[in-house]
Amino acid sequence: MGEAPVPADGTPVPGRSVRGSQTGRPIMAAFDLLGRRWALRILWELRDGPVGFRALQQRCGDVSPTVLNTRLGELRSAGLVEQDTDRAHRLTPLGRDLRQALVPLQAWAERWAETRSGSST
Repeated sequence: MGEAPVPADGTPVPGRSVRGSQTGRPIMAAFDLLGRRWALRILWELRDGPVGFRALQQRCGDVSPTVLNTRLGELRSAGLVEQDTDRAHRLTPLGRDLRQALVPLQAWAERWAETRSGSST
């Protein structure tokens, strides 16, 4: 099996060295991609359907247009996001699969938050 092609934009891909893995284990490539600033927030904001650039920027709060454009490019390169004919961004089938994979994490986070409410930390 040959090495995975390297995207020109430096997007992490399985099979290539990424943060935390010299061999590019798939989970580490995913952690590298999703751990980039704003990546998960962008995916979260696209969960209900297509969103234009300016609307997405507003939903993400204080993300700069440059960072948003960079992250969208990386997420497109990774096959998680695409643009429709109106140039709005939306999740691809693979991106929707990721959204479903994150549902248990969301449930865990809510349980975690409940255990932390009222704690004196």
